[in-house]
Amino acid sequence: MTRRERVLRTIQHKEPDRVPVDLGAMRSTGITAVAYCRLKEFLGIRDGTTQVYDVVQQLAQPEPAILDYVESDVVDLGRAFLTDESDWKDFTLPDGLPAKIPAYVNFIPHEGGWLALSDDGTVIGAMPNGSYYLSQTCFPLKDWDGADLSILDRLPELMGKVTWSALPCAPYHKPLTAEHLDDIRRRAKELYETTDYAVMIAFGANLLEWGQYLCRMDQFLIDLVENRKKAEALLDKLVEMHLENLEKILAAVDGYVQIIQMGDDLGTQLATEISPKLYREVFKPRQKQIFETVKKRSGLHLFLHSCGSIVDILPDLIEVGVEIINPVQTSARGMDPARLKREFGKDLTFWGGGCDTQRVLPLGGPDEIDRHVRERIETFAPGGGFVFTQVHNIMPHVPPRNIEAMYDAVKKYR
Repeated sequence: MTRRERVLRTIQHKEPDRVPVDLGAMRSTGITAVAYCRLKEFLGIRDGTTQVYDVVQQLAQPEPAILDYVESDVVDLGRAFLTDESDWKDFTLPDGLPAKIPAYVNFIPHEGGWLALSDDGTVIGAMPNGSYYLSQTCFPLKDWDGADLSILDRLPELMGKVTWSALPCAPYHKPLTAEHLDDIRRRAKELYETTDYAVMIAFGANLLEWGQYLCRMDQFLIDLVENRKKAEALLDKLVEMHLENLEKILAAVDGYVQIIQMGDDLGTQLATEISPKLYREVFKPRQKQIFETVKKRSGLHLFLHSCGSIVDILPDLIEVGVEIINPVQTSARGMDPARLKREFGKDLTFWGGGCDTQRVLPLGGPDEIDRHVRERIETFAPGGGFVFTQVHNIMPHVPPRNIEAMYDAVKKYR
């Protein structure tokens, strides 16, 4: 069974020859650059370069040697880009080790650390000395009262002052012109034909999060309750933009990509971030519009990244077309693995939940990690519908021996 066949079979809720594995096929199943360098040193891998492809989260692009080590079955289409040395520039990681970041990223050293700038020089993010991630500092619609809706005509420009958009990952490092869309198609075709990996493309189509990025989290949550007209006007403009770009991407990758990754963090540690009622009134119909476009225009499997306790709205997500859920934050309220598999395993593929990243992976010993991974595989794997990856990105402080213990267990029990 090829790696691509293995992934597709489990999504079809049929047991593959072994549980598929993912490391870094999207921006919440990866490994931070600091942890990556330490893992390579621990494994005795001296060749290669640490490329920080996601500057905001400081994620490393897994190199072929690491993909082989973890026995990965799926990759991100973005890795097919930025293949020349000139596409990268020097960077120093928070622990002082050398790395590379994309050449197009406007990220400059500052006496207090690093600053991220938008195209016009606005400071939009900061990474102070001693920190491991970039924090957003610019919220373009923070002071907008919603009275003048014409400001939404400038939304692409305003989104360019948000770190997630201003410091994009490939293939969104260039505008979706006809020329770039042709290049996306060419590279997707090459990746599909020269490897047997399943291929995922990120798209996002975030709604709640984009409202928070633009207005600031507290203000947008207030708007959803006290100024629904303002919030929904912004959301409708976002849907319009997402659909326009989605049509272009679906046409470009048709036939060569198997999974499209959407995202919106709808949960917290204890509950959904907004009430299920508010989700159903405001976000569900808009998600349905976007997700139905995927179903009508392509045969791609729909993957949704949503952190936290989302068990109360999983039936709604299934209803609007979600097939794959990630990160499966099993430490959050109500996200018990056995319950999830029992109640939703016929409809959802659990892409994650394989190892708890809040306590077990960073703080447990090898024996505990081995038992933990075995239990997760025994719970999620029967009948298909499970891709192994840790609950979220591997953080900088995770000991390499614990990462090794996790993958040793996966190989033993998968």
